[in-house]
Amino acid sequence: METLKTGRFYGQTNQTLHLDFATITDTEYTHDKVDWHYHENAYFTFILDGNVIEGNKKEVYHCKAGSLLFHNWQDPHYNIKPRGYTRGFHIELKEDWFDGLSLSHNKLQGSFAIADPQVKLLFYKLFRESKTNDALTPLATEALLLQILGKMQGDNKLSVNRTPVWVRKIRELMADDVAQKFTLAQLAGSLNIHPVHLSRDFSKYFNCTLSEYIRLLRVQKAFTLLPNKNLNLTAIAMECGFADQSHFLRCFKSYSQQNPLVYRNLLLRAC
Repeated sequence: METLKTGRFYGQTNQTLHLDFATITDTEYTHDKVDWHYHENAYFTFILDGNVIEGNKKEVYHCKAGSLLFHNWQDPHYNIKPRGYTRGFHIELKEDWFDGLSLSHNKLQGSFAIADPQVKLLFYKLFRESKTNDALTPLATEALLLQILGKMQGDNKLSVNRTPVWVRKIRELMADDVAQKFTLAQLAGSLNIHPVHLSRDFSKYFNCTLSEYIRLLRVQKAFTLLPNKNLNLTAIAMECGFADQSHFLRCFKSYSQQNPLVYRNLLLRAC
């Protein structure tokens, strides 16, 4: 089984950025199928555009734009690319970086998908920072990665066995259609819990309020639609459930600190 060295991924490499603590690679997927293989580093894969199927010994992931996967050291997997253009953004982490910062990677075992919209929005900021690539990029990138790892390890403090069923259900319910008009009564009824219970305990498991979470999901969805040149900003706003383009622009800038056109230009341009 092949082991891929740092910065090497199957496909066309648009950009490789070597930092003291990580290597960032922007890749277009060109192989219809890639057999079982390892990577020598733990890394994140963030799908920017298109679709790819990735399988490991435990699970198969059908990834689309906005999907985020983590792979630990020496974890084997394979890839299948459906027809069409697919682009991924990879961040490989150096093991000695974890040791130097006393970060434990024991909680980040195997391969798994990350659904948290807050973490995904941080990855879009990482992508933007990699394209800025100036003297402050290493500092900004390391700070963003520490935010991400801290968020992931913080979430792991809550045992799966102690997480209520409604937490998983509400994630699935909202992911099905972020554009629908949610009400507290409707959501509580679907989850079979009291509205007071839902509003009181939501932030305990999601680290934000219910309304903030819905806005996060809608902004995240907007990011995945930006590479589609057939959709203007008004169409994207409607598809994501925003009242109008003005509301969309305000929400987008509040979470990303940039106009969506800035990201659209980055996502459409292979560097």
